[in-house]
Amino acid sequence: MTNNDAHHDTLRRKPLLDAAHEEMVKFERKENEFRKKDREERAAELHLPLNEIKVH
Repeated sequence: MTNNDAHHDTLRRKPLLDAAHEEMVKFERKENEFRKKDREERAAELHLPLNEIKVH
């Protein structure tokens, strides 16, 4: 494979990699929102003062 072929392959893959990265970021954001909501729901069920607990 020549340098030109490798460069062409890289250019073809870049949009796919960018799209995959964007989808991963969206997924992680949704996952974090889901976990936060789930935590809040479980805390409410257990009557835990989630806002007052400081976890470090």
